[in-house]
Amino acid sequence: MAPWPALSALRRWLPRRARSAPSGGRLPSLPLACHHPPSAHCRLNLSTSLHMTKLAGMHRPEHDHPPSVRTIHGDLRRRIIVLDLMPGSRLSENELADHYGTSRAPVREALIRLGEEGFIDVRPQRGSFVSRISLTAVARARFVREAIEAAAARRAAEIGASTALLNRARALIVEQRRLADDARGFIAADGSFHRLLAEASGIAGLWAAIEREKAQLDRVRFLSLPEAPRHSPIIEQHEDILDAIEARDPDAAEAAMRRHLSQVLAVLPSLATARPDLIVTGDPTRPAHVGF
Repeated sequence: MAPWPALSALRRWLPRRARSAPSGGRLPSLPLACHHPPSAHCRLNLSTSLHMTKLAGMHRPEHDHPPSVRTIHGDLRRRIIVLDLMPGSRLSENELADHYGTSRAPVREALIRLGEEGFIDVRPQRGSFVSRISLTAVARARFVREAIEAAAARRAAEIGASTALLNRARALIVEQRRLADDARGFIAADGSFHRLLAEASGIAGLWAAIEREKAQLDRVRFLSLPEAPRHSPIIEQHEDILDAIEARDPDAAEAAMRRHLSQVLAVLPSLATARPDLIVTGDPTRPAHVGF
């Protein structure tokens, strides 16, 4: 008798290793963080049980179709940015394909895209590794982001923001105060605040461009969470930006945004000194200058 259709679909969807897991329902997990140079025991194992996968934040497709290259790329990119996948972690095409329930082809394409963005180092005969954070890339990203967001703040002040948008921004500042002891929640609220200001500029698609540029900056922010002061000046800086926009003062809005975005520079020297295993001075998009 043929198995139930739902059971057949589930068996196709589950990774082979998850189906052959021990009776306890879990497979052994290996550390996500590797130290320089990557070694065999650091190898990333993503073929865990459903329970461990949920804890790790990996999202499996909820249907019987394998995920697209875009989905795999987006999921891995997010996990690299928030440091769920630490610099130096090895990414196995076979294990990733097993995890996502797909062939190696879309996984390989996703890794190629991540490499082009500077998130992955591909080593012939060794594999793919999450790249270390590049101070050169961070400085470039901060420069571009400052140019875009300072101009956006100026434009928002020039054209004026709606009362509804200003109220939403004020509510996000209140939310940030509430999340003072929740670093990840605080950063999420910070992103929402900046997205609102991008919307206030009236330029379609601006936030998408900012998100592409700020990814390396975000890696630094998540890395600095343990050292982040509880009473950060970020909230006050947000209030200064919003006050200037509400007052229709373009010069003040632009200046406040530039002061705010220079904040990341203050933590870079200490982070680079404390974590040379995770931070390099080269550029990950130029392989000749990057090495383990």
